[in-house]
Amino acid sequence: MKQMIKIIRKVDIEKQYEEILMLEMDYELATLYAAMNNNDQHEIDKSKKRLTEIQEELKGLHAYA
Repeated sequence: MKQMIKIIRKVDIEKQYEEILMLEMDYELATLYAAMNNNDQHEIDKSKKRLTEIQEELKGLHAYA
C-alpha cells in the first residue's frame, strides 16, 4: 500500500511539473514573439534555447508515461 501511495504522489508531482513547464513555455513564446518584433537577436536566441530545453524536459516526462 505504501508503494502505491508513493507512485501516486510521484505521478502528481510530475503532472504539476508538466503544468509548470507548459506555463513557462507560453511565457517564453510570448518573449520570443516580442523579441522578433523588436529584431533583438540576442533575446531570440535565448528564447529559442530555453524553448528547446523545455521541449526536452517534456519529452523526458512523457518517456515514462
